[in-house]
Amino acid sequence: MARWAPDSRGRLESAAFELFEAKGFAETTVPEIAERAGLTTRTFFRHFSDKREVLFVDGAMSTYAQQAIEEAPSGLPPIEVVRHLLRRSAEEQFTGRADRIRRVRAIVVTDPMLRERELAKRDELSAAVDAGLTERGVDELSARLLADLAVTVMYLAVDRWLASPDPGADLSAHVDEVLDAHSALHGDRRES
Repeated sequence: MARWAPDSRGRLESAAFELFEAKGFAETTVPEIAERAGLTTRTFFRHFSDKREVLFVDGAMSTYAQQAIEEAPSGLPPIEVVRHLLRRSAEEQFTGRADRIRRVRAIVVTDPMLRERELAKRDELSAAVDAGLTERGVDELSARLLADLAVTVMYLAVDRWLASPDPGADLSAHVDEVLDAHSALHGDRRES
């Protein structure tokens, strides 16, 4: 094996996805992933703490969410801070990643431990949004409700985006659609 190879992380991810899809997540070992990528197991562990981390990046979205909330324009009502967060995330974190997200979701649904990890990641993201909103002065109850709403809206918007027949569809439009549907439930529609 090469001592140094370009794009080792990308090669490891590609090899892991191929093996997860062919053999299943539980049946795939880290040494198999490293071997398929033409790298060492040690190199794998330089990039990932375990094979689940190929699918889930620890803390990245939570840190991103708190920063985006902090950087939202001052004076926005809390629901519009959530909209700002979700639209920014749609543009910066999801653009060009639809195929990868589809693949991750297809792998996650096949394994109970991965589904549990997905739920834990949702909880972490909700807690980060809650903390970010609280830091902006949103009361505790509203921050908690909006945090859970933000995560639910994003997951529903991503579902709709991935199901869209238009491969170039804009995730931000789906975010707005889902948030507006929520607002319509209690007669509070955003003016376009």
